[in-house]
Amino acid sequence: MVRLIPRLKDMFIKANLFGIDMSKRTGDKVPEAIGVVSGCIFLITLFLFIPIPFSQSLFNSHFPHDEFVELIAALLSICCMLLLGFADDVLDLRWRHKLLLPTIASLPLLMVYHVNVNSTTVVIPKPFREMLGVTVNLGIFYYVYMGMLAVFCTNAINILAGINGLEVGQSIVIAISIAIFNLVELSGEIWKSHQFSLYFMFPYIATSLALLKHNWYPSKVFVGDTFCYLSGMTFAVVGILGHFSKTTLLFFIPQTSST
Repeated sequence: MVRLIPRLKDMFIKANLFGIDMSKRTGDKVPEAIGVVSGCIFLITLFLFIPIPFSQSLFNSHFPHDEFVELIAALLSICCMLLLGFADDVLDLRWRHKLLLPTIASLPLLMVYHVNVNSTTVVIPKPFREMLGVTVNLGIFYYVYMGMLAVFCTNAINILAGINGLEVGQSIVIAISIAIFNLVELSGEIWKSHQFSLYFMFPYIATSLALLKHNWYPSKVFVGDTFCYLSGMTFAVVGILGHFSKTTLLFFIPQTSST
């Protein structure tokens, strides 16, 4: 991918997908929306990876259909967000659309979560347990929260754009933080959920590092909203289906404090 991006730069410029870098004195055209390249490589890698987790169950009657559906739904949501992000780069959608699109793309996740898990109970922090009890069942409001999580993650990455390497750099930091958390939790009771998250984090980090090489100052390419949407939805996917959606928000504290 490091060699692929320079080969595609002229193609994006010819399609009028370029911008002018305000951090440079020259007015050279910089290809934009290159995040679609890393996103496609990321998805292709995951598509080729699909049979590997289920290799031992492909030819017997104990195939884990619930885990397979979760993986396919996760890929569907990420793929939808990649498409919608590229549409935003090309059509320059308004902000109200940027809030609506992640909500629509998260619907496959919420449906699969409802069918496979349907757990809407949250544990109350210790200082508040005397008033509220140990757990509270949020019901439909928990699904509203998960839908809003997808909106927050995508726009939290996007809102700090404008500086060379910032979108990709912050995304890599968050992805590495999630991966470390998953590795630590592999010895826990829900290790399969964290293993599921690592299926996405490792190829995401690899493709993002290749993109960062070209997006670092002085930037040779712009990642566009495509990469921001892809990254946010990827983090939302692993947080929701990996059952650590509340922990995922902790990794976004730098975004909330900066804005």
